[in-house]
Amino acid sequence: MKVFGIAGHSGMGKTTLLERLIPALSARGLVVSLIKHSHKNIDIDRPGKDSYRLRESGCKEVLLLGNDRWALMHELRSAPEPSLDYLMDRMAHCDLVLIEGFKNGSFPKLEVWRQAVGKPPLSPEWPGIVAIASDTPALSMGVPVLDLENLDALVECVLQHAVPHPTFSPQTPR
Repeated sequence: MKVFGIAGHSGMGKTTLLERLIPALSARGLVVSLIKHSHKNIDIDRPGKDSYRLRESGCKEVLLLGNDRWALMHELRSAPEPSLDYLMDRMAHCDLVLIEGFKNGSFPKLEVWRQAVGKPPLSPEWPGIVAIASDTPALSMGVPVLDLENLDALVECVLQHAVPHPTFSPQTPR
């Protein structure tokens, strides 16, 4: 399994870019998964549903299985957030795990930056940024600046810079 990140301030278009990258990578025969970090409280369950009620009653984990998917909800209950390595160890084997967020991680990242949002770039202060995808062509940032609309160049950047995750080896069954 290889790892590559998409980073940037909120509102820069990271998810929008991922919505374009994932089908393009999949079209090349790769099995792609994603870990997204959010600074907000998330809830994939709904109040009133059995799984919600049972989780709220005190379960540490609830696994919900439906006809098309399953989801494991793990309650932190004031415990610290798990590390990215911990989360990666729980992923089913795939070719590439894209990571949205975890800006401080040491893995390679593509920063999404739009001048119109009005926030400064993360690069060069944040670790691992290997290129910037931007709608502002004349940037001089110390790393390559790629056109945010050039999907082929962005896919090549991901493929060129993705690195094997250290806890996985080609022989590790998942």
